[in-house]
Amino acid sequence: MISVSDVELRAGARLLVSGATFRVGDGDRVGLVGRNGAGKTTLTKVIAGEAAPASGSVTRTGTIGYLPQDPRTGDLEQLARARILAARGMDTVAARLRKAEREMAEGDEAVREKAMSRWARADAEFDALGGWAAESEAERIAGNLGLDERVLGQPIGTLSGGQRRRVELARILFSGADTLLLDEPTNHLDADSIVWLRERLSTWPGGFVVISHDTALLEATVTQVVHLDATRSVLDVYSMGWKAYLTQREQDERRRKRERQNAEKKASHLHAQALKMKATATKAVAAQNMAKRAERLLDGLEETRRADKVAALRFPDPVPCGRVPLTAEGLSRSYGSLEVFTDVSLAIDRGSRVVVLGLNGAGKTTLLRLLSGTETPDSGEVVPGHGLRLGYYAQEHETLDPERTVLENMRSAAPDLDDTRVRTVLGSFLFSGDDVSKPAKVLSGGEKTRLALATLVVSGANVLLLDEPTNNLDPASRDEVLQALRGYAGAVVLVTHDEGAVDALEPERVLLLPDGDEDMWGADYRELVALA
Repeated sequence: MISVSDVELRAGARLLVSGATFRVGDGDRVGLVGRNGAGKTTLTKVIAGEAAPASGSVTRTGTIGYLPQDPRTGDLEQLARARILAARGMDTVAARLRKAEREMAEGDEAVREKAMSRWARADAEFDALGGWAAESEAERIAGNLGLDERVLGQPIGTLSGGQRRRVELARILFSGADTLLLDEPTNHLDADSIVWLRERLSTWPGGFVVISHDTALLEATVTQVVHLDATRSVLDVYSMGWKAYLTQREQDERRRKRERQNAEKKASHLHAQALKMKATATKAVAAQNMAKRAERLLDGLEETRRADKVAALRFPDPVPCGRVPLTAEGLSRSYGSLEVFTDVSLAIDRGSRVVVLGLNGAGKTTLLRLLSGTETPDSGEVVPGHGLRLGYYAQEHETLDPERTVLENMRSAAPDLDDTRVRTVLGSFLFSGDDVSKPAKVLSGGEKTRLALATLVVSGANVLLLDEPTNNLDPASRDEVLQALRGYAGAVVLVTHDEGAVDALEPERVLLLPDGDEDMWGADYRELVALA
């Protein structure tokens, strides 16, 4: 169980929320919602015990499984399977079993006898933790999240960002924790995995808090909604499902507006009367009392919701370039013994639009990293054409320096711009005041997305490499990105699970990985986008 009592959150000097109070017990399925930057991720970190509130308290009982937006694992050499089993402490026992099995195959009888003894002890311990049935359960969970046997046998360091995140989600679901804290759990999942996750969460026996912009997930799973209202800096708790919450929230907003309109009308009348009475010396005190009464009428009112601000996004005007600004010839990439793809070639014409499709793990992110120069191919080469200027949006925000501030990241991206212009661009992406002094590592996923997109705006890029650019965005911000994509005049290579992003791009060609087959875009390929 988790109990949040009178919690106040701040981002620097800016108040995010005050007086936040709610409870998550067994069977409580809570959807934590609000616009990007409202403080959802910050609140979740506080609940998980990874950050402290400005004031107030959080009480936790039982075990908690926490999926942050950008999970970081310590040991990149650890196998994915071991990482999942570690949730129940089974990884070290399983490793001892495997070692004993290898030694039991040795020719030396004394070594075999000792190994058999160690195997028996490890096997008893393994059974106490759930045994082979638990290991099979872990593999079933992983499989439903798109992690096959091949991926489970790989070191964490060889996996893509999306695969690592799915490993972390599998680990948390396998843990059997009493309460789950899930920050955007559907990011990087294909359509089948999302459907499975909805079903899994709808029958979860414990409690959970989920942050998600996937309304279908919220509708299918949550029984309570906690709304962080950034315009009022308050947290509203609705003990009802998603659809009922949407109706009730609008009713609450209409009530607040009516109350404010009535109070403002009465206050205006009282102020007018007080002004008239001031002219008479004998009524001066009565006039002051009337004015104070008018102020009290307004002070007791709840703030009404103002329209959420949305980043004013416009991709850069591309600088001039040759007819074919970017070419890739015979690219191959492996991680250790794992072959991702071989002999992939691609020519990006000026202003062309290409979608890269493939199952999770097929190498889509790897291809963009090779094209951007972030990684080097094992064979083949990337050839820049005349006037090439690349803009790369990485799904894990690797283009941002987490230790540098928002302002410093922007200055690095646009060293030729003066301070006024840099701050103007940041302001259009909703970074102002103390926000520009925050290190990138403390930003929410949506804020990191906005900052990474802001660095593209000032780049003058004529080829954009976009890897899941709509992840972590609220609906209004997503619409702004899609509108900017429609109007961009340069070339785009897009990796996405978002069908709306593909529609906005209006692609001409599709590249299918891992085979590297290229084809003209057709309506049939659209059905593969959410599945890929």
